[in-house]
Amino acid sequence: MGCAMTKWRALILPIALLVLWELGGEFGLLPGDTLSRPSDIAPAWWRTFADGSLLLATLQTFETALLGLAIGAAIGIAAGIAIGLSPALDRVVSPTLEALRPVPPVALIPLALLLYGFGIRMEVLVIAFACLWPVLVVTVGAVRLVDARLLEIGRLLETPLMGRIFRLILPAALARIWVGIRVAAGIALVVAVTVEIVLNPQGLGYAMMASAQALNPALMWAELLWLGLVGWAFNTGLAAIDRRWLARFGAGGAR
Repeated sequence: MGCAMTKWRALILPIALLVLWELGGEFGLLPGDTLSRPSDIAPAWWRTFADGSLLLATLQTFETALLGLAIGAAIGIAAGIAIGLSPALDRVVSPTLEALRPVPPVALIPLALLLYGFGIRMEVLVIAFACLWPVLVVTVGAVRLVDARLLEIGRLLETPLMGRIFRLILPAALARIWVGIRVAAGIALVVAVTVEIVLNPQGLGYAMMASAQALNPALMWAELLWLGLVGWAFNTGLAAIDRRWLARFGAGGAR
């Protein structure tokens, strides 16, 4: 009962904002040519949802975001484990990594365009670069926090390195690594939409730009609010995985 009440209370603010938005547009307090009323946005959303174009754009955005996230996370976890286990390797690669990490992901767009042209591969490259860093940094820290006694047991049992990684290190560091993956997931969606707005003619970012250029603010707002909604659902799904994970492994993590 208490949990249900909390969920309903969470709807109070967005509903109040929508009501104020509608009233502001109705009485001319808000610019109607750019800030369409919710009563205009809802029909625009339904039209683009019903004809399938909104779902197609959403699929395109999430396809590239998830693929870039998977590639960036895989590289980040592999490199993070290696660096976390080897202080000598850390000293060798850290200067290079620290020089690359501040590079904005969008700065790679010209390079990605030169390598792959327009399309999914160009966008995935930029997203993977953006997702690499939070996963890498968190994985290095998580591996270094693994109990030294656990690693010593693996050595005493003469377990091969890959066996120690998959049987001891990853299970112990998994919950902390997931924190980095959740952060990277939000970055993946942001970068995907940014690349679509700037250059790549597909997905929700491109759809919003096309609506703005066609002077159709109601449709643009419908797509923008839809993006916020699916982003919230995406994060909620990751949080649900996190909770089940924590219940299974009995480790701390971020909800």
